[in-house]
Amino acid sequence: MNVIRSEIPDVVLIEPKVFSDDRGFFFESYNKQALRSAIGLDCEFVQDNYSRSRRHVLRGLHYQFRQPQGKLVSVVSGRVWDVAVDIRRNSPSFGRWVGFELSADSPRVVWIPPGFAHGFLVLSDHADVAYKTTSFYAPEFERVLLWNDPKLAINWPLDAPPVLAMKDKNGSPLEKAELFS
Repeated sequence: MNVIRSEIPDVVLIEPKVFSDDRGFFFESYNKQALRSAIGLDCEFVQDNYSRSRRHVLRGLHYQFRQPQGKLVSVVSGRVWDVAVDIRRNSPSFGRWVGFELSADSPRVVWIPPGFAHGFLVLSDHADVAYKTTSFYAPEFERVLLWNDPKLAINWPLDAPPVLAMKDKNGSPLEKAELFS
């Protein structure tokens, strides 16, 4: 596997070794031992999530405040622009974001640790996104950071207005959001 540290070193892009032949391909999307060895990731994943979205859907920027989740994110079908925002007040990268294109055609996985808001924009006709989490979903602790907060200045590759859920339209700007220490 190839490990790429992002501009925010805690967010890691992982390119698994892909075995291809005339039948198709195979790769390990998750291997606890390999991730521990490659990036020091030693956690227990407790929940797998799967979403399907159509073109222009923007989901995020979501996080759980009192029950933070680390996420191991991959795209099973289609393409997305995946974003992680550091919302740890005491972090040297506080308020900064990183983004990656994730695609089923070029299998990559991104590790987003607890303390980050996460979201994605669908770039293809549809996309299926799968992610493992380190803690269970707790709706009472779910928070949403405003996807287009000018302070964050996220460079979403939009070619049309995004399709948003009401909670995403009404997210909190960084200066009013509940943040991690």
